Amino acid sequence: MDMQENIALAPLTTMGVGGRARFFCTCATEEEIREALEWAGGRGVAVHVLGGGSNTIFADAGFDGLVLKVGIAGVECQPRGEEALVTAGAGEDWDGLVLSCIEWDLSGIECLSGIPGSVGASPIQNVGAYGQEVRQTITRVRALDRQSLRQVEFTREECDFAYRQSRFKGRDRDRFIITQVRFQLARQVVPELRYAELQRNLDESGVDLDRLEPGRPASSAIRDLVLGLRRRKSMVFDPTDPNSRSVGSFFLNPVLSGADLEQLRGRWRQAGGEGEVPSYPEQDRAKVPAAWLVERAGFHKGYRRGGAGISAHHTLAIISCGGGASDVIELSREIEQAVERKFGVRLEREPIVVGDTRS
Repeated sequence: MDMQENIALAPLTTMGVGGRARFFCTCATEEEIREALEWAGGRGVAVHVLGGGSNTIFADAGFDGLVLKVGIAGVECQPRGEEALVTAGAGEDWDGLVLSCIEWDLSGIECLSGIPGSVGASPIQNVGAYGQEVRQTITRVRALDRQSLRQVEFTREECDFAYRQSRFKGRDRDRFIITQVRFQLARQVVPELRYAELQRNLDESGVDLDRLEPGRPASSAIRDLVLGLRRRKSMVFDPTDPNSRSVGSFFLNPVLSGADLEQLRGRWRQAGGEGEVPSYPEQDRAKVPAAWLVERAGFHKGYRRGGAGISAHHTLAIISCGGGASDVIELSREIEQAVERKFGVRLEREPIVVGDTRS
């Protein structure tokens, strides 16, 4: 274990803001994670676990404790008839795993191409995009219990997956450190598209999936399409693109009961709004696009407030514009309050905010 001190945190995140960590170490094995936790526990030092840094905002004052970066590597593919089991270390790059699976003629996570971050973070958020979520393919999550320092495993059902949710984000938040994830993916198939925007863009591109070979050719075509869509929205991290200095979508799409949806529609009509409030089924509830709420609360693409703003290409992406974490959080509060005043809906943030971000 290589323990370092006074390490800059901003370069370790896609948002690019935040101060310094009092202590920092990268752990390449479960044993190193145990050693780091014991080291911190023996000194009364707080610990924050960091993955790829794509969903984390550190305070400008930094973190007065140990930032433990999970760096467990390794990917194994086990073909089993028409399927394959893919096991990946939590420190592996997520998009790198997607690309490897496509090259192995596997399908099931190709629509999740271009999402920044690590494999270990994917179950926590139940990462999803363009009609796919990791809960559809995850079969096992291995983790380390921070209380007992013992290895534990969870089946898909035991992870309590929901829309951008899991037990690791909910009732067991900060209890477990994910070390390995196993996926079950289909072999040699043509993936089925479940997202209207993706299908529309596929049709416009002139690509006919049914005429492509199953496996890599078909999944690669979908990956190329997804990456193109994400790049146009600056949702693929690019150091040369200032609009990509974000954590992706800052707010979750609210999931409302029938009564709450009717109340929202009523407020929209009373405000003289034109058209219907868009909504989509989410089990027995309804999902409302957060971007629709944000835009109609008065915030447009390219909006700027001090050292933070909204991406010119994506309404839900709050970006750093030369300011600090406090600027980003202040803008997010302004948006939250405006949406709640107008619609009675409280937006939920996607990123983890570490430390005190008050100016």
